[in-house]
Amino acid sequence: MSWDEWEQLKADAAGRQDERMQLNQLPAEGGGGGGGGGGGKDLVVRDNELGKLGKLAYDLRERFRTDSDLARPSTFDASIELFNDGLDTGSALTELHDAWNSKTRTVKEACAHISNGLDFARSQHAKDDVKIETAIRSSVIESYLK
Repeated sequence: MSWDEWEQLKADAAGRQDERMQLNQLPAEGGGGGGGGGGGKDLVVRDNELGKLGKLAYDLRERFRTDSDLARPSTFDASIELFNDGLDTGSALTELHDAWNSKTRTVKEACAHISNGLDFARSQHAKDDVKIETAIRSSVIESYLK
């Protein structure tokens, strides 16, 4: 790829980004945006979908935890044997083993954060619904008492 081609691709991408990005405003033609304008772009939270996504993230974490650990013991044992035999490959394999463990921990933590975040969002959404419902009911009741 030549430099000119690269510059053209960057310019094309920048032009497409400007067309898509519209924050806190309606499109110029007055179509639907936020606020229930019928454009279908409003954020909708469905409790059952959040629950399914949270379970998928948890299941992914558990499966990855199990599958990523299958070769760990034999890799470590092989690295020790190679090191004890005086081969540099043993220390390299130990470094690989340690790096793999570090990266798998990161992925497992990310999955756990996603799962926990979705569980929190579900819980908070339910609390907000109760709070709103209570506020509406108390205001209606209060208006009848006056």
